[in-house]
Amino acid sequence: MSELIQKQKTYNPAQVAKERLDKMYFKKGVWIGLQSGITYGLYTAFVTLATVFGIWAHWYSPESGFSAMTVAFILGTLATGVNDLTSAVWALANAIVKGKFSDFIKTLKTKPGLILIFAAICGGPIAGVCYILAVQMGGPAVIPVAGLNVVFGAILGRIIFKQKLDKRAILGILICVSASVIIGLTSFNGEVKDGMVLGIVLALIAAFGWGLEGTIAGFGTSMIDSEIGIAIRQTTSSLVNLLILLPILSTVEGSGVGLIANLFTKAITDKTILIFIISGFFTFISFNLWYKGNSMCGAALGMALNGTYAFFGPFFCWIILGVFLNKSGYDISAVAWFGSVLMALGIFIMSVNPLDYIKGDKNK
Repeated sequence: MSELIQKQKTYNPAQVAKERLDKMYFKKGVWIGLQSGITYGLYTAFVTLATVFGIWAHWYSPESGFSAMTVAFILGTLATGVNDLTSAVWALANAIVKGKFSDFIKTLKTKPGLILIFAAICGGPIAGVCYILAVQMGGPAVIPVAGLNVVFGAILGRIIFKQKLDKRAILGILICVSASVIIGLTSFNGEVKDGMVLGIVLALIAAFGWGLEGTIAGFGTSMIDSEIGIAIRQTTSSLVNLLILLPILSTVEGSGVGLIANLFTKAITDKTILIFIISGFFTFISFNLWYKGNSMCGAALGMALNGTYAFFGPFFCWIILGVFLNKSGYDISAVAWFGSVLMALGIFIMSVNPLDYIKGDKNK
């Protein structure tokens, strides 16, 4: 009898209801985070598609007469800038249609808005350009190094915002990182390039930049609308890429800003801009979901879920360019398929306790 009375005293319906709502909120965040990885894979496929047709195909051919630096660095940064510009247009149009544009302007002057601007610079121009340079110098083997943004995000989330990481979450993160390495190394042909060491250093900078972006952006969008947050992110990234980084690169290359103005004009007037509009749409959706997912389920899990682009990117490239357009070089190996299954397992372990399913209780 005393045990029954004790149970009745400890049972708190409000607390039980709150825990149930928290779990539902967390699971919704997991699904949103996974969608960010899927849509980032679609962005990757369409932006790749854009750069193999029209004026871009000519620019990347030996007949263009461009310098090695222009082909290696400037064109990649330009493609990123054009994509982010179309993405910013999508984000701002969405804000206008939903009556949030005035909030967008007001948020720019607030502390969360400034936080998101800082996050955009860390993850857009800085990490993005370091990643381009890393792959150019170190080859495909450095891609898994950049995938360590999940680890950096987990560590930074723990240090800065005291986000909890239990043993199960750590195990899931390690599995996801291992899966990313497996998928990335399928493109490694055993050749060690001269710039490998510098490439790895730059890839680590990119990983840190993305990890920092995901952590502070998740915090920022917990205080402001994620749709306003992504509008700030994409606008900042596109402007910094096009107005600051490209002029710097062209000056270093020796051609000056005249080259950038000419390339940009041709890029936005070429028919491939229609493909960039599609890739920009998926970029807008992906980062919106990524920011929102991070704010709902934490930076560590949010970035692990977004990290599924390591599979979805090659997958959609294979579907769109390989299957539909019959272009060679986009097949997915059996090892990459295994890596994707392993990644799904890691995400599942982070999302729920497998022992609950074994015991038959899915609500724990």
